Amino acid sequence: MITLYGMPRSRSLRVSWLLEELELDWHYHFIDAAKGEHRSDAYLAINPCGKVPALTDDELVLTESAAIMLYLARKYGNGDLLPAPGTPESAKQLQWVSFIITELEQPLWTIGKHKFALPAELRCSDMINVAQYEFEQAAAIAENWLPQSPFLLGDELSVADLLLAHTLLWGTRFNQTISPALAQYRDRLAARPALARALNKELTAAGQTD
Repeated sequence: MITLYGMPRSRSLRVSWLLEELELDWHYHFIDAAKGEHRSDAYLAINPCGKVPALTDDELVLTESAAIMLYLARKYGNGDLLPAPGTPESAKQLQWVSFIITELEQPLWTIGKHKFALPAELRCSDMINVAQYEFEQAAAIAENWLPQSPFLLGDELSVADLLLAHTLLWGTRFNQTISPALAQYRDRLAARPALARALNKELTAAGQTD
């Protein structure tokens, strides 16, 4: 049984989205940060970082959203969503995943930390300005790398597409400027029914509405 631990619209959504694309049977376990559940002994035993997402698949416990997605696609994708190892497309996917996680997403999390995640006494408004600049620089590179093909690696959807689209959605919610080319890509991916199903499952588990 696959169980995903998360909070609506957090990094868990990218994993929820993938699970729905794969049409798997899975359970969503809402972690209520307002009640401190992310720091509970029970959850820290699953993810010592106290962050989401975390995933259990029978006896396997896995954290870090990109690692979870690559694992799920390799195990359950039946050859879809991941190019064959050793191919140029596989190398490009690894490049995209690394870039999204380390360069494009990190400024957004810096903004989040200095707006709400860190204790008030540790927040620094100047860091938000720095992070916005860093996001703009990374987004410009992402735009330059966008291919003419429907998806990042050609004609087929990949894990990298879900990661990039979700990160751009996160950037939009953080009021960052998204170029027309990236916005068009974001909106096209966000229109996929699997994302709507994933978000609905997260919101329902959390007792929230869109």
